[in-house]
Amino acid sequence: MKLAHLPERAVLTITGSDRISFLNGLVSNDVTEAGPGRAVWAALLTPQGKWLADFFVFAEPDRLLLDVEAGHAAPIAQRLGRYRLRADVAIAPAPLAVYAAWDGTPEQAGAIATPDPRLPEAGWRLLASHLSTNATSADWDAHRLGLGLPDGSRDLEPEKTVLLEAGFDELGGVSWTKGCYMGQELTARTRYRGLLKRRLVPVRAAGAVPPPGTAIRAGEREVGEMRSGRGDRGLALLRLDAFEQKLEADGNTLELALPGWFRLPEAPSSASRESPYPAPLEGNPKP
Repeated sequence: MKLAHLPERAVLTITGSDRISFLNGLVSNDVTEAGPGRAVWAALLTPQGKWLADFFVFAEPDRLLLDVEAGHAAPIAQRLGRYRLRADVAIAPAPLAVYAAWDGTPEQAGAIATPDPRLPEAGWRLLASHLSTNATSADWDAHRLGLGLPDGSRDLEPEKTVLLEAGFDELGGVSWTKGCYMGQELTARTRYRGLLKRRLVPVRAAGAVPPPGTAIRAGEREVGEMRSGRGDRGLALLRLDAFEQKLEADGNTLELALPGWFRLPEAPSSASRESPYPAPLEGNPKP
């Protein structure tokens, strides 16, 4: 088994009797599904349905723990706090570090551990004060890229990215049944009306992948740009109509390396067009 500390991650804690219903009404996934040995991957969106942040939700008997990007921890806490109103909720940093484990099952006393909810191959997420490691965050990054998993703001654009562009549907980051949450309408409309024009996709380069932001071209036409990468593996935001074309970036040939979990968008059905998003469940707050 490989175990790596992820120093670019931090942990927030949410306490109070309303913590679950409060968070569930704001994020893309069903927080009630989190429990012992089971985390939930969810995103916080703008009211217009654009990505702001994503995180893993761990549930303990008296608190929720959010595994977040360290640079997003304070803004997430501040934004969530705006919606607290009269809810019995408190949000604060937690003195815990984040670890990732793969190629085996961790047996770490004192750690809060759950399988990574996105893919079995992704391994485990662990929260602890301190653990001894045998791998680096760069090793984890290479493993992540090999699986085609997005990594927050390295791959997604705040207030621009739509969740389904980044694989949140296939990777279990969206609940289609729980009812309303902030940004639900656009997320559902994108799915049911087939509105996607681009996707975040894994690519492999003939040499080292170009740096983030490098334009990707198909002939003379610009069809996308590079996002995170390491070695010959990377993620790219690419137009769907360029998937079967010859791609290059900064003089380097790129090939798609689509993983087994990846699905191309399906043409919308007439039923989907009539019902662009599911009705809210009774008792859930309006988005």
